[in-house]
Amino acid sequence: MPNPPLTVFGPPITFLGVDACDLDDPATHADADVVILGAPLDGGTTYRSGARFGPSAIRQACYLPQDGSRPSLALRVDALKDLKVYDAGDVAVYSGDMAQSVQRIESAVFTIASSGAVPVVLGGDHTIAWPDHTGVARHFGFGKVSMIHFDAHADTADIQFGSLVAHGTPMRRLIESGALRGDRFLQVGLRGYWPDEPVLAWMAEHGLRSFEMTEIVERGLDECLTEAAGIAVDDCAGVFLSIDIDVVDPGSAPGTGTPEPGGLSPRQLLDAVRRLCYELPVVGLDLVEVAPPFDHADVTALLGNRVVLEALSAIARRRKDQRDGTTWDPRQPLLHGRGADEQLARIAAGHVRGHGHTPERR
Repeated sequence: MPNPPLTVFGPPITFLGVDACDLDDPATHADADVVILGAPLDGGTTYRSGARFGPSAIRQACYLPQDGSRPSLALRVDALKDLKVYDAGDVAVYSGDMAQSVQRIESAVFTIASSGAVPVVLGGDHTIAWPDHTGVARHFGFGKVSMIHFDAHADTADIQFGSLVAHGTPMRRLIESGALRGDRFLQVGLRGYWPDEPVLAWMAEHGLRSFEMTEIVERGLDECLTEAAGIAVDDCAGVFLSIDIDVVDPGSAPGTGTPEPGGLSPRQLLDAVRRLCYELPVVGLDLVEVAPPFDHADVTALLGNRVVLEALSAIARRRKDQRDGTTWDPRQPLLHGRGADEQLARIAAGHVRGHGHTPERR
């Protein structure tokens, strides 16, 4: 096992205790299914900075030991053991030099993707989506990797504060470069009072599909996700998930740089990520904008940690079902197959009733 990975802001630990790897030494991650990478960059923020501390907080945020094991009650897999998951530490970036930083992140992500593993990038602000997706697209082909983007904000501005590189511009950079097709870019959770009409017109011109929260509330999140998933797999080799933690209502995720009231609940985000990673060929993922300086009782970091775990668990279950010819049933009771089947059958048949009722005599 290589030395502990470089972690720029925080102790030299890996995500929940998985093995470390060195991207400069292919032998250390040759069998990887997933490689976790930190991108502690927040020089692109336009309001509150602090997301540079996100990767460290996400790696640590758990009440269980850092032992490289996390069995999923719902999915009945242990993603950290059923998959070969490594942590490559943090990319050495300097928030004062955005051009150099995004180049380094793109290079690291490309190294992971081209090795056959799924890169899972911990941000950092949303600027990193540009190099993250580009690194994956360099491997699969420009225009061949769609994106489902969870965010309160569209991130499709052209210039912010005189810069082309910022956390409000990465999606425009991706589309303009050809790495991402505008008509294969799906946005979930938008709300608030930005962008303005010129940006919205650009989005419409390039074929974006944006689900604003009012539409999500009226139609239901599941229906919107079904539409998004159908578009994402059309004429594409894989799907990239880009998850800004501010898609969640700030009442549940206060530790973020640009909070916007009225978002998804944590439960909705976890269910959505699980569903997409189980149903779709996810080839890359980033989780961004966790800003510990504005967090309370680590609740945002804890949610970020669980988003990553939910994604990994769903990927593990998808691969298990593909291998074994099985299908995960989310309606399956927790104790099904664990010695409680007779009791469950009696409950289903109405022989055992709720509290206050006398069960059937035998």
